[in-house]
Amino acid sequence: MKLAILGGSFNPPHIGHLALTSAVISLGYDRVILAPVFESPFKRGAAGASPQDRLDMLVASIPADSQLTVDDCEIRREGVSYTADTLDDVARRYYPDGKLGLVIGDDLAQDLPKWHRYEEIRQKTDIIIARRFHPFLEENNESNGKITSTGKFDLDKLQYPHRILDNAAIPISSAMIREKIAKNEPWKYFVPRGARVVIEERGLYSLFPTSSSQVSSSLVYRMEDATRSLVSPARFLHSRNVALLSVDLCAHFGLDSRRGYLAGMIHDICKSFSTRELTDIIERNGGKISKTEKKKPSLLHAPAGAFFLREKFGIQDDDILEAVRVHTVGARRMGQLAKIVFIADKIEVTRPIVRPAVREICQHTPPDISLDELFSLILDETVDFMRSKNMDVSQETLKLLDAMQRKTASD
Repeated sequence: MKLAILGGSFNPPHIGHLALTSAVISLGYDRVILAPVFESPFKRGAAGASPQDRLDMLVASIPADSQLTVDDCEIRREGVSYTADTLDDVARRYYPDGKLGLVIGDDLAQDLPKWHRYEEIRQKTDIIIARRFHPFLEENNESNGKITSTGKFDLDKLQYPHRILDNAAIPISSAMIREKIAKNEPWKYFVPRGARVVIEERGLYSLFPTSSSQVSSSLVYRMEDATRSLVSPARFLHSRNVALLSVDLCAHFGLDSRRGYLAGMIHDICKSFSTRELTDIIERNGGKISKTEKKKPSLLHAPAGAFFLREKFGIQDDDILEAVRVHTVGARRMGQLAKIVFIADKIEVTRPIVRPAVREICQHTPPDISLDELFSLILDETVDFMRSKNMDVSQETLKLLDAMQRKTASD
């Protein structure tokens, strides 16, 4: 296997790093080894994340990509990380075909002969020089999108064999991302999703806290991926719209918005399952199937979904499971989150038949309307619509509607 190695601090890893690996692969390499340093000889005492945090961010950034791997040899060695030592270590364990490709930035190219054991590096590797984004060059328009001999890096005078990589110098740097995070400026889409999860959950780089939710980012992302894999594209779009409206309603009524997003996202996770599969899930978990559900099996995806989420994914949050379980027909004594997901499911923006006035109330919720009043309104609208289409309305829904109308009237 033909291998190349790209070392660096990855503090944090960003999309520019991944774009660079794609350019290296295009040279004919089968895999790029990403080697995060323990301590760089060029950036001793650099601030930011710990070596373990940087390693974890990097691993989380490359899921399911067989052309990339992460090697932790420099972190395991500790101390200052020297490229020559890493090349020996990698060659001993990976048995590459031919020389290793060594990727370095154009800012390091002139000083390569000063590196520790330079002669061994030169003999053992094919040196690949990649362009990095340099603001001082870009501002003067000197590089014009390509590596040139102008400005600081006179690559034409290099005295060792090398290959210049024709890669795009994406205007992103780890230092820029760290600064944006510390200043609470937009940063999320400069880094791969996996790295973003680690940064958010560990509060790296003086991250300004954006949520006090007990629901982790990694769980939300994992369940979003699971939902996408289990439902149709149209159903996933519906689920995401329900999740977004649930976020807005949770924020308005003082609930945990991240829990709202998660409950809205997964409420239809079993929608594409067959009746047999749904029945098996319910019966396996000791659930009962109502007369209404026997008559209309499509409703089974709600109770089955709650069992499935607990059984398959270990979700134990009773409020979230209730929101999934009762989002179709409702239930007496529903919790606040369940009411919000019920509302969002019925009137999210892709629903074809929703009265504009009702949709506007939910999009611009009046400050003086209570959650129960809004829920009662949407429930009433849902029943009216079903009756207009000669659809059967479950006894559970009718009892709930009556109870809510009496409750809001008494309030």
